[in-house]
Amino acid sequence: MHRTLGHGFLEAVYLNGLCHELLLREIPFRREVAIPVFYKEMKLACGYRADLLCYGSFLVELKAQSALSEIDEAQAINYLRATEIDKALLLNFGTPKLQIKRLVLSAQYRHRQF
Repeated sequence: MHRTLGHGFLEAVYLNGLCHELLLREIPFRREVAIPVFYKEMKLACGYRADLLCYGSFLVELKAQSALSEIDEAQAINYLRATEIDKALLLNFGTPKLQIKRLVLSAQYRHRQF
């Protein structure tokens, strides 16, 4: 998809295109999955939305910016911590070459306080 569209579009364009590709390849996914956040066993009024949940077992977070940052990685790790899913892909379509960051939440980070 990145080879076809190139870089420079908004994130929503890549999300729609990726959803189309997943459907064509018959890969099960859910889009914009709600991620609640809890504090001391209380669900907070705010929460997050992960771009994609594929196969019910890993998150995919899309970006369309000049580079991935530590903030993007921290966001994806927090999504993993909140969902108790342990794998994610962080994809950045905003660069001439697609950036892919694989994240695995190890036991040491699962309950780590940031």
